[in-house]
Amino acid sequence: MIGIIDYGMGNIHSVQKAIENLGAKTLVSNKSAEISACEKLVLPGVGAFDDAVLELRKQGLETVIKDNLAKNKPLLGICLGLQLFFENSQEGQLEGLGILKGSVRKFSQDSGLKVPHMGWNQLIIKQPECPLLKNIQNGAFVYFCHSYFVDPANKNNTAAATNYGKDFASIVWQDNIFGVQFHPEKSQETGLRILRNFIDL
Repeated sequence: MIGIIDYGMGNIHSVQKAIENLGAKTLVSNKSAEISACEKLVLPGVGAFDDAVLELRKQGLETVIKDNLAKNKPLLGICLGLQLFFENSQEGQLEGLGILKGSVRKFSQDSGLKVPHMGWNQLIIKQPECPLLKNIQNGAFVYFCHSYFVDPANKNNTAAATNYGKDFASIVWQDNIFGVQFHPEKSQETGLRILRNFIDL
């Protein structure tokens, strides 16, 4: 069973549908006991950093996430869900979950780039041994929609990068912690393969 953490700020239905279409059972919940009964967890997210942090803490879900990570359960963060893993964000004032060292930064518009970064872009594989990248080709296209990107303190946490004016981390990995900046549920064959790799962990 894959638990999808529902804190009121996520593209939950489309993530759930994509995972279930791959044959896995899901449970959407914000209840500690139900989440803790799942084998793997997904933290989706769409919206603002501070609002998401406040909701997670108000509902007691930060503790649930950290307790389950300590039990070596795989955790996948998607888009804002990934950004919440880090210590802070230029988008807000609150501290993030701090389960990974580093910060979240905003794309600069000085270079003439459109912000948000929206649409299809390529994966530059840095850590091919990352389990999410099994059978994923270097240069595969995935779908993005974001104005902020994660900047891990440990550059070895960057399993794949993407270039948008500069290289940024688009897949992050440390032990049982996984995160993708793009939307795998909207990324067609490549995104579904990445979700399948998470299911198969």
